[in-house]
Amino acid sequence: MIPEKLLEILKKDGIVAIATLGQDGPHMVNTWTSYVRISDDGRLLIPAGYMHRTESNIAFNPDVLITLASSKVQGLHGAGAGFLVKGKAAFITSGPDFDLLKSRFDWLRATLAVTPDSITQTW
Repeated sequence: MIPEKLLEILKKDGIVAIATLGQDGPHMVNTWTSYVRISDDGRLLIPAGYMHRTESNIAFNPDVLITLASSKVQGLHGAGAGFLVKGKAAFITSGPDFDLLKSRFDWLRATLAVTPDSITQTW
């Protein structure tokens, strides 16, 4: 289940960092919180325009770490809130999850779908 505070972050300006691990080592890529959608079953759906190395890494190892944060949301100790999501990821190039994001982001080539194993508020 997605915490209410995380849903609040997704409605504000903020940053998302996605960390993957491939044969060549770790890799990070960023996107915006306002780009992330939540599926009916609680997966994070993220539009991928490029993210080629991220896709390659996920084919090798589907584990991802994602941080999401916004300075515009009240956190645990004042202004600013952030979360760490640990989960499994897959790239989707057709079907409802792809179509949902394609209707909003005409530039996307795939949907990065992340199934959370854990979601922890970090600040």
